[in-house]
Amino acid sequence: MRLQLATWPEVETYLKGSTGIIIPIGSTEQHGPTGFVGTDALTAEGVAFEVGDRIGAMVAPTISVGMAQHHLGFAGSMTLRPSTLIAVIRDTVESLTRHGFDRFFFINGHGGNIATANAAFNEVYAERSLSPASNRPSVRCVLKNWFMCEGVGKLAAELYGDADGSHATASEVALTYHLFPEDGARAAKAPLTPEIAPQGKIYDADSYRQSFPDGRIGSNPALARAEHGAKFLDISATELAADFQAFCAEN
Repeated sequence: MRLQLATWPEVETYLKGSTGIIIPIGSTEQHGPTGFVGTDALTAEGVAFEVGDRIGAMVAPTISVGMAQHHLGFAGSMTLRPSTLIAVIRDTVESLTRHGFDRFFFINGHGGNIATANAAFNEVYAERSLSPASNRPSVRCVLKNWFMCEGVGKLAAELYGDADGSHATASEVALTYHLFPEDGARAAKAPLTPEIAPQGKIYDADSYRQSFPDGRIGSNPALARAEHGAKFLDISATELAADFQAFCAEN
């Protein structure tokens, strides 16, 4: 069930049976000439919706702008400062905690969010640890990266080998092509030169654009196919559905 499509009485009814909620989190940033700017948010959301549909879990609105300052050299990219993203995550958790949610399962599509999200979780915990009130509700937060699911990694290695790369990967592009086939067919027509992008380190926006002029890092998303994306969706949703249920069952 999607929180945005539920009525408030339906949310109250859900909370009688479960206090766990899935929160997709991603980014709005360039993904090379053939990848959507919204790839990281769209993939996290797609996986979250699939998990929610399979097991009847509530799915919150997607946090679609993440920590992506290094992509600002490319048109359309957006970012939140780490401090801003920490505040967004904290306020999201605290808002939902007020209603009775206490298990927050973030499905993430962007590697740049990992450190900031974990810092936000520690801010949530610190607020409770430092509070003089002894009856604050117990809250647990966890971040799961769909692209780091064991089965996803195995399939990506089988399909693409080293050409999956580390940004604008063939696997994430394939998933978006499955979720949005008409747009994928349009985007896939863009040429890629060189076929496999170089590897290297990234720092700020200017150095990124200079080192990786088309936005890709180590990848050849021309290998991406919508049918591959269907497999990535199934594999990640299966693994994360089990993880969510185990997380909600923890004391």
